[in-house]
Amino acid sequence: MKRTSTAVWEGSGKEGSGRISSQSQILNDTQYSFSSRFEEGTGTNPEELIAAAHAGCFAMKLSFVLGAAGFTADKLEAKCEVTLDDGAVTSSHITLSATVPGIDDDTFATSVKDAEENCPISKLLDTNISVDYSLN
Repeated sequence: MKRTSTAVWEGSGKEGSGRISSQSQILNDTQYSFSSRFEEGTGTNPEELIAAAHAGCFAMKLSFVLGAAGFTADKLEAKCEVTLDDGAVTSSHITLSATVPGIDDDTFATSVKDAEENCPISKLLDTNISVDYSLN
């Protein structure tokens, strides 16, 4: 399976602007710029997209891990914060709120660690990855 996205950038790094489109068309000429990346400007940025990818991948992987252990989550809410520092992504931190009927703390902790280490986006990122979680 292969997925594609396209970025088009016009102009200089600080004054220019770009557009990102994805194969699914969910992103369709979505604006990004220096301002949306390094300030609080309108548009998206690569780090926000990485955070979304990591949160989504982690939650889905955890769902599969829980299923293999005989559990089905009512809800897994993963929020990811990616830190860009001095030109490098230095960390990806996931905060998870989960509702999984009947699971014990040890099984859940083991499942979270498995998803943290083995979701494809975690494997892709060469950075510090951490997860804090609460089991409701």
